[in-house]
Amino acid sequence: MSRTEAPPLPEPLRVPVADSHTHLDMQDGTVEEGLARAAAVNVTTVVQVGCDVKGSRWAAETAAAHAQVHAAVALHPNEAPRIVHGDPEGRSREGAREAGGFAALHEALAEIDALAALPHVRGVGETGLDHFRTGPEGMAAQEESFRAHIEIAKRHGKALVIHDREAHADVLRVLADAGAPERTVFHCYSGDADMARACAEAGYFMSFAGNVTFKNAQPLRDALAAAPTELVLVETDAPFLTPAPYRGRPNAPYLIPVTLRAMAAVKGLDEDTLAEAIADNTARAFDY
Repeated sequence: MSRTEAPPLPEPLRVPVADSHTHLDMQDGTVEEGLARAAAVNVTTVVQVGCDVKGSRWAAETAAAHAQVHAAVALHPNEAPRIVHGDPEGRSREGAREAGGFAALHEALAEIDALAALPHVRGVGETGLDHFRTGPEGMAAQEESFRAHIEIAKRHGKALVIHDREAHADVLRVLADAGAPERTVFHCYSGDADMARACAEAGYFMSFAGNVTFKNAQPLRDALAAAPTELVLVETDAPFLTPAPYRGRPNAPYLIPVTLRAMAAVKGLDEDTLAEAIADNTARAFDY
């Protein structure tokens, strides 16, 4: 089996659900093809997430053109230090860049703020902190960007979509300190069961991706078991984090049923009950 070959379409869900976090602009084929494949398995709504100014503009335009797409706009946590300190190696899709300093960061944030005001933009994210890819020299830029996104989300009444990689305590600290928006979503939830209980207490949504199906992901399954069903979402983060047994192959919104069925088993719920809850939760989280 080729690692580049798309996995087959799973058995359709009986209850329509949403993919709460995807990157259609990084997937093969057209948006229309991706949405049609998703609809064929009853994944009828997707949240398209921007990671930089260009991607956020694209997300907003795509949501304006397709009723089943909602947009989230932001500078990814790893994008903020690249804007401030430069990116000579060109590690992002923007290519090699000179350092722009905090003035360039504020300029980019102003663009995100303008996009966040649009009605088909339902979220501000993915934003947050990433201690995995960004070293200590980039932390100030990351945190300043994160705090600015929190303000933007609150000002426009949009959901805040969190990227938290190896930064759990710091993300929770900033949210508590800045005051989280009314609707906050931990995308690709990666904390443990204790953190899930802390998120539940704060009323934060937790969105689980295909990695909840991985063999070594028992702590993630424990967190899902601890998370209240009314705060649980499902996502692909496609083209990344393809669920088992297709791990390593390209991910897309049509694979949501694979992850949702694995989640239902962890929660001890039947598939339809969990799908109904997730459909309702996603609509509440993103206010559509």
